Parts: sequence; structure tokens; C-alpha cells
Amino acid sequence: MSAPTSTFTPLRSVLYMPGSNERALEKAKTIPCDGLILDLEDACAPDAKDAARALVCAAAASGEYGRRTVTIRVNGLGAKWHDADMAAVAKAGPDAVVVPKVNGAAEVAQLVAELEQHGAPEHTKLWAMIETPTAIFDVREIAAASDRLTVLVMGTNDLVKELYAEHVPGRAPLLISLSLSLLAARAAGVQILDGVYNDVKDAEGFLAEATQGRRMGFDGKTLIHPSQVDPANEQFAPSAAAVEDAQGLIEAWDAGSGGVVTYKNKLVENLHVESARRTLTMHEAITALQG
Repeated sequence: MSAPTSTFTPLRSVLYMPGSNERALEKAKTIPCDGLILDLEDACAPDAKDAARALVCAAAASGEYGRRTVTIRVNGLGAKWHDADMAAVAKAGPDAVVVPKVNGAAEVAQLVAELEQHGAPEHTKLWAMIETPTAIFDVREIAAASDRLTVLVMGTNDLVKELYAEHVPGRAPLLISLSLSLLAARAAGVQILDGVYNDVKDAEGFLAEATQGRRMGFDGKTLIHPSQVDPANEQFAPSAAAVEDAQGLIEAWDAGSGGVVTYKNKLVENLHVESARRTLTMHEAITALQG
């Protein structure tokens, strides 16, 4: 399912930023990523969480991040900071609240109720992190649990830990989990982000994993370092050749007047036209983001 141009939001590169680091939050205003996750969970020590909450909420409410999608990752359900996080984030009104370890549809309903209870504006959506075996088994129900949930975020580091698996090239231990989550996202009509790549000095390994994620069907990738932004943007955007082909195919289809249509010696069917239109939708949205 592809969104119309007016509502499609590119999320090729979504960068985690530590919420307790004021300099990092300032630097994020200049990084050419599509989205930011200002982090109150893993990136913040327990004694820094209260100060970090104030920092990220002020940042999200500032309007100083341009066209970037600005989200805040709160501490998860059951954590002692969760309630205060949700109340403050709802008031700040970021584009979304990112919640770790969402394990079922009932938890989605609870999180949506919390946002509403604390008066979050309608534009503040819910992003659910999928990072446990329980979540994988229930991911279809999670993805479809609420219209307010618009993105699934793969927490691949936690998944590897929970599975007692290893990080290996090609990610064989994770392929079932990644594929099931993709199926759930597409069935529900929500976007889905691939997990992080941990070795920030391994540009070749990052590129291989980003390429794999794009080929699988992910909308983009979560990142842990600014050096990963440009290659992610390139990988998850339609190439110039793909845009040209999409335009040519649609022109051939429109000129066919309902008859048999071929483009570059290949039969064109409606499914090819839908894919081509999605390519152009993505291209137009990315162009607008960069403008």
C-alpha cells in the first residue's frame, strides 16, 4: 500500500540522537537525515533522564529541525520514567513518540490512551519498536491495532540478544523476524524501518545491510552515526534510472487507452503501473524534503 503524494513521508534515514547531549541535539539540525529519534531510553543514564526529558521536549517543540520528522523515544511500559516521559512528550507534540518493546495490541491501545489522556496533538503518532520474540509472533496485530500507529521500528540488537543469536553478515538469524514484520506492516499499510548497523567504521558492511533492507522492502533504516545518513538516503531513494523508467512506463500506459501496452519490450500490467506511481510518489516527496 502506498500513500498519496500529499501524505507520504520519506523515512530513508532515521538517526538516533542521545537526549542528554545538548550539543548533539543542536548538531542534529544540520544533518541531512529524514528523521530523528531523540532518545530518552538506552542513550540516557538513569541519573540523566529527567534533564534529558526537558532537553528533548524543548527541542521537539522548537520547530528548528526543518522538514525532518522529529520523534522522541520514551522509556517503555513498566519503566519508572515512562509515565513522566509520556506526559511531557504529549505536551511537546513531536511528530511521533517511539516506544520500545511493544509486545501486543493491548499495549498499543494503552499507549494511544496515554497520549490522548495527556492531550497529545493529533499529529503526534505512535511508532512501535518490534524487538522481542513475543512481538514477532503478534506483529500483525500490533501493526493494525490503531490508526495512530504509523511506523514499526525493528529493534534488531534486542532481537539478537533475545534469540541468543549472533550478528552475522546477511543476518540469517533475523530473516524470519524481519520478513514477518514487513508482511505485517504492508498488510496494515504502515511504514517500517530496518534496525541499526553497529560498526560505524565499517562502511562496506553498512552499505551491504542497507542494500539488503531496501531489497527486502523496508522504507528506510535507523542509524546510530551521521556518517550513515548519506548512504542510507541514497539506498532508499529511487535511482534516476528508476524514476525515468517509471515516467516512461506511465506515459506508455496512459497512451495505450486500455489496450495491450508494452514498455521496453515488456508487457505492462496494472501492478507495474502501481509500482511506477509509488516510485514517482517517493521521488516527489524526497525532492520536496530536500527543497
